[in-house]
Amino acid sequence: MATKIAGELRTIYCEPNERAALKVLDHLDAHCRNFIALSPFLVLSSSSAQGRTDASPRGDPPGFVAVLDDYTLLIPDRPGNNQIDSLSNLVEHPYVGLLFFVPGMNETLRVKGRAEIVTGGELLAGLSVGGKPPLSALRVTVEEAFLHCGRSLIRSRLWDPETRINRSSFPSYGQVLADQIAGADAGQIDAAEDEANRTRLY
Repeated sequence: MATKIAGELRTIYCEPNERAALKVLDHLDAHCRNFIALSPFLVLSSSSAQGRTDASPRGDPPGFVAVLDDYTLLIPDRPGNNQIDSLSNLVEHPYVGLLFFVPGMNETLRVKGRAEIVTGGELLAGLSVGGKPPLSALRVTVEEAFLHCGRSLIRSRLWDPETRINRSSFPSYGQVLADQIAGADAGQIDAAEDEANRTRLY
């Protein structure tokens, strides 16, 4: 049975403890800033004006997200597939959810806020890698920030080396696309991806 009324959820879940509400900040404190400085990876969620949602990975060396002040983040948009799903959503509905990860830590950092797309200027120059600035960046005005407990990552054993799969147990990127796209050549796709990963990360 699908639950469609929010009030019905409290018949399934107990009330949160007081600490869960008190830990939600409206800014980035020293611990949040330190977590972001250590993080090489985040997931960015967005939605269109029609409510269609998207989640997109963002990764770079630790500290790739610039903290401009206690209320402002700057996230570079590096080269990818050029579908600009997240950016298109943000033009219509300028709000994001961010989930920051730090390898080896089971806790994650959740940030919510309003985002705008920045192009050109000194802000992008400051996000350059190897002399190459991103084409754009997201300037996020923080509305909520809090540390999320580690139970999900503990259950998943995400950082446990013993849980890593043998890569050969899942088809390559090219093989998957060749199965999904009529006429696509797996070898050509994998070779093109290898080349892009070597020469066009930035």
